[in-house]
Amino acid sequence: MKLTFWLLDINYEVKNHKPEVWLWGIDQDGNRILVIDREFEPYFYAVLKENVDAKSVMEGIKARKNELPFITRMETVDKKYFGKKVKTLKIFCQDPNLIEKYAKRIGKIEGVKECLEDDIRYSMRYIIDNEVTPCGWHQLEVEEIPNNLKVRAEKIFLAKSKPVYTEKHEIPKLRILGFSIICYSAKGSPKPDKNPVIIISTATNTGEKKQFTAENSENDEGIIREFINYVNDFDPDIIVGYGSNRFDLPYLAARARKHGFLLSIDRAGTEPHRSVYGHMSITGRANVDLFDFADEFPEVKVKTLENIADYLGVMKLEERTIIEDVDYPEYWETPEKKPQLLEFSMENTRCIMGIAEAILDFAIQLSNLVCLPLDHVGAAAVGFRVEWFLIRHAYHLNELVPKRIERPYRPYAGAIVLAPKPGLHENVCVLDFKAMYPNIMITYNVSPDTYVPPEHPDPPCGVYVAPEVKHRFRKEPSGFYREVLSRLIATRDEIKAKLKSFKPESPHYRLLDARQKAVKVITNATYGYAGWIGARWYIKPVAEAATAWGRYTISNTIKLAEKAGLEVVYGDTDSIFIRYEPEKIDAFIKQIEKELGLEIKPDKIYTRILFTEAKKRYCGLLPDGRLDIVGLEVIRGDWAEVAKGVQEKVLEIVLKERSPQKAADYVRQFISDMQARKIPLRKFVIWKTLTKKLEDYEVRAPHVEAARMLKKEGWDLTLGDKIGYVIVSGTGRLYERVKPYMFASIEELDIEYYVKNQVVPVAARILSIFGIKKDELLAKKGVPKTLTDFFKS
Repeated sequence: MKLTFWLLDINYEVKNHKPEVWLWGIDQDGNRILVIDREFEPYFYAVLKENVDAKSVMEGIKARKNELPFITRMETVDKKYFGKKVKTLKIFCQDPNLIEKYAKRIGKIEGVKECLEDDIRYSMRYIIDNEVTPCGWHQLEVEEIPNNLKVRAEKIFLAKSKPVYTEKHEIPKLRILGFSIICYSAKGSPKPDKNPVIIISTATNTGEKKQFTAENSENDEGIIREFINYVNDFDPDIIVGYGSNRFDLPYLAARARKHGFLLSIDRAGTEPHRSVYGHMSITGRANVDLFDFADEFPEVKVKTLENIADYLGVMKLEERTIIEDVDYPEYWETPEKKPQLLEFSMENTRCIMGIAEAILDFAIQLSNLVCLPLDHVGAAAVGFRVEWFLIRHAYHLNELVPKRIERPYRPYAGAIVLAPKPGLHENVCVLDFKAMYPNIMITYNVSPDTYVPPEHPDPPCGVYVAPEVKHRFRKEPSGFYREVLSRLIATRDEIKAKLKSFKPESPHYRLLDARQKAVKVITNATYGYAGWIGARWYIKPVAEAATAWGRYTISNTIKLAEKAGLEVVYGDTDSIFIRYEPEKIDAFIKQIEKELGLEIKPDKIYTRILFTEAKKRYCGLLPDGRLDIVGLEVIRGDWAEVAKGVQEKVLEIVLKERSPQKAADYVRQFISDMQARKIPLRKFVIWKTLTKKLEDYEVRAPHVEAARMLKKEGWDLTLGDKIGYVIVSGTGRLYERVKPYMFASIEELDIEYYVKNQVVPVAARILSIFGIKKDELLAKKGVPKTLTDFFKS
């Protein structure tokens, strides 16, 4: 019979040295199904040395039958390696778990140069060779078999043919469950070996919300069992959380094991397990940790659940219940406060579900594009996403996949970042090159397989020579990167053209828009991959040449802008900031396309922008009233809230009201409120993370001393814990005047420390640009005015 199904998850099993691939999915009738394929043969390649007889190498391998008993067959294959033709042996091995071990032994045989592709997982090998696409529809011949495996699937099939990808783009009706947990620890960060889970809040995309609460703070066995039963009854396809890979799932699994059972929430009757990219794999379902996609929102500087939810419009910060984790015990144990903790937990889960609704389409399309399973694609670093996309295309181009090897970092000249013109600038437009680096790599055929080493002569087709660094790249034929990037850019253009046929509110539009965003992410990340020392296809001259052409492009763009009478106020990597003069800019854009052959377009327009004296530190006022802050203390985590809050307010007043003097008055009033102790204690807390064990710290840093005090009081602290401390009045060095904030009172604080070392420096970073010095911020209101009076005229 023929089966059509949408692929959700893939794993493999090896039984008696015989492998089988398990394909979990949803069929055209909405059944949750499992397809087992036992026919795909694992293999790897042995690259032969030049002028070596392949048959003699085969005989050498056969002679080692006793130590290589699961080699089933071999064949000679012509491949390409960095664009050069090589002869290889394709070696089939019955047990995929033995491949790396066998490759090491075969690599030592006379005539073998090296073994390749032995480090590609069997399930990924299956995806590549069969053109199987995660989150895509496939057809194949199957035979239904009984469920003797006791897996959670409505039907089980045995594959009778290879899956064939079908151009069907609709996503089936998925069951999605979101969850969050609250743990109880009276002292320190919760540890799963002793601290229980007290609240588990869940929500589904069918609208159901449910909370499981412990009877007391001693025993969580009951709520974990209830949670397991609930998950299996709902039988979700996708489970979503925020930070669930790093905390929630490992914590729940450890607590379950402590009670003598497994956190069996998958479809195979096992427990979540740590997988390739550090994510927790839930067999037969997709576990998606939304935190893994937080970097897709660079506008959100601190990637907390509530900040991402606020940015996406899921739940505004002012509507949220916010409770710090160290305050959970107090809220749990106080009858009047406990409902707030329950509400806070449920709001967390509501935010998770809202973020999932906004992100999942993109995640699904990214998975489909790069051919990494949905639970892998978020957890995988950008370099790995690009790499799997390249590996898929390497297979079609008959290119061997290089091994990943450890390399020392060797710096090279990067992109141009101009020194900014400090101060306020009105009406500034950011012009951004469309896919500048990918287009450079296409134009000049920059690729690992087109690079011509210094000792080699120019090939007959000629070379492109990179400015400054003088690296050479063959003009013909097209390199690996040119092929892949050209295809990506053409695909995105096609998708964007199709988008015009649909209304923005339609499901087709949403799907295509998510697809084009996924294509854009991979296209732009390919340049970064070229310079990533962990890349399989890493060749330093490729990255150096691309940045050299990038610097050449930006330098010429700046010269053309100045020739056109446009004032350039800043430049960074692939963007320039210029005074916004619409008519001149339109003509300038056409000139750039004509003279440099690259497309440039307005990215942002700032009503007003403030540059400090430093590169990559500025703040712009967008037309909708939002502040776009880059590199300043307000977005960094190692300053107290009093400092960050003041700097943000100063920026707001300066940019919206054009009054540095008013901003200075605000700072002076805030300092006065601090000195009157009208500001809450929590705004004075400084947070630092323990990056090593306490006993390994040689320097007596403030956060380390605070941690030692906590440990003395019975708190259990480990690597990675965040320590919140305050500075209190007294004498001696700074580390001698710290206290964990939960042990301190507002009366004890050394307010002058916060004024002089936190608030005034961050305010002065902005206001000194307008001639307002630190001393003036410490003076009372009504002091003589400074140069800034001209702003009021």
